[in-house]
Amino acid sequence: MTRLPGTARRGDTAQPGSTPTPRRRTPAPKPGRGRTPVPEGFPAPAELAPLARRMLADAVRIARWAGELDEVDKRGELLPEDARAAGRALAMTVGAAANAWGQALLVGLVEARDGGATPGWRLHAWEHDDEAVVRGWSALFDAWTLVAPMPPAAMRGVFAVLAGQAVDQAPQLLSFLHLVDGPVADSELLELLRRGLDERRVAAGATPLSPVPHAASAVSAVRGTCREPQIDTPHSPADVAAVLDWMLDGLAAVGALTRQDEAAELSPLGHWAVRAKLEEICTVAQTAAGHIEQSALELLDACASYSPGPARAEYRAWVAARPVDRAVAELLDAARGDDALLRGLAFEALRVAGGTAEQAVRAAVDEGVLRPYALLWLAEQSDEVGVLPSDVLTAEDAAWLWVDTAAAVLDHGETGLLVGHVEGASAGEPVRLFNRARQSGHPRAASVLTAVAGVHPDPAVARAARRSAFSVHKGGA
Repeated sequence: MTRLPGTARRGDTAQPGSTPTPRRRTPAPKPGRGRTPVPEGFPAPAELAPLARRMLADAVRIARWAGELDEVDKRGELLPEDARAAGRALAMTVGAAANAWGQALLVGLVEARDGGATPGWRLHAWEHDDEAVVRGWSALFDAWTLVAPMPPAAMRGVFAVLAGQAVDQAPQLLSFLHLVDGPVADSELLELLRRGLDERRVAAGATPLSPVPHAASAVSAVRGTCREPQIDTPHSPADVAAVLDWMLDGLAAVGALTRQDEAAELSPLGHWAVRAKLEEICTVAQTAAGHIEQSALELLDACASYSPGPARAEYRAWVAARPVDRAVAELLDAARGDDALLRGLAFEALRVAGGTAEQAVRAAVDEGVLRPYALLWLAEQSDEVGVLPSDVLTAEDAAWLWVDTAAAVLDHGETGLLVGHVEGASAGEPVRLFNRARQSGHPRAASVLTAVAGVHPDPAVARAARRSAFSVHKGGA
């Protein structure tokens, strides 16, 4: 989304060292600001996507087999008769079909909806969008605790005590494997996990700030069924070893690592996932203005006065600090408000979320207040080159957007900039533009047209704007 004329001037012209006015502030830069550079030779999505496609081949097969399913169970899983039918059709066991379906749900290849299931947007993008494939695998990686095999019955008491605590140590184990970049003996990982659990026990009551994946956090302490007790005595080595075995099996089940000869090694996908998590942490840590704990409305209101670069850094940090689906929902809620400037900024922030926001933005096309912004956002995300707004928006959509952006200029910019806003959209036919504006149904149409009439230097154009505004007041729309 291009920043509105006049609104960008409030922060864009600020130079380092200048004295900002109250609404023209730019957060002070920090050393090392920006994304962590990808190391030379680090695999690109085009190299990783084939690995993810192989890993999720059965999930894709069952998603395509299912198509539109009328009914699934309350958790979105296949009904027993459908699991048997899928097994027969795809030459799988019933258990393998159920596991493949669970992966398809986690990755977004299928979506539970209205008691049934339908193909997800990621299934449609699977063959041509490498980034969508890798991000889909990342969702499976985040949910590795759901994929990990349940422990034997004899171990479940141990698992209930240690699982949640051990999951909190998983990022440290994965980071160690990433740094070593080679096989690491299980005994070495066991010692690392034991030390981490002991430190947690000694510092009982403190909450560790570790980047635990959201799905893993949700199933801590036996998939959320147990309260974590305070433990004052060291865990037995055999119990810690059993839980480490469960963790490594779970991470291997999603393709993040391989196990061989009592050693574990990250796969290329596992290295990518750890690197992506580290980048997120660094992004959050480097945010200068500290808006990550604020609501979406507060974030956008603050960033309205920043220049584009610092604003994008704040958006990136804010999105990285919460589950993406929640961040997208909050930004869309903020965009539904009355402030047209914040609406435009919300869609700027949604660009940071990228393809993960596509499903929610696509649904927003049905909402009149969001429709033009959503259509333009989706066009930006597409693979088509050289797409113009006129290729995406109908005349009615374009008129509504023109009024909305003019309202933002009127509320936050300099009124004189409305003249340029008219010239940029009218193509030499201002009367036609004004007629469409008054028919747009936008609640600010009359006030925008009245403001144009008051500032436009051409008397004929000013009269046309005034007549259109009067027509709106009289019900002419």
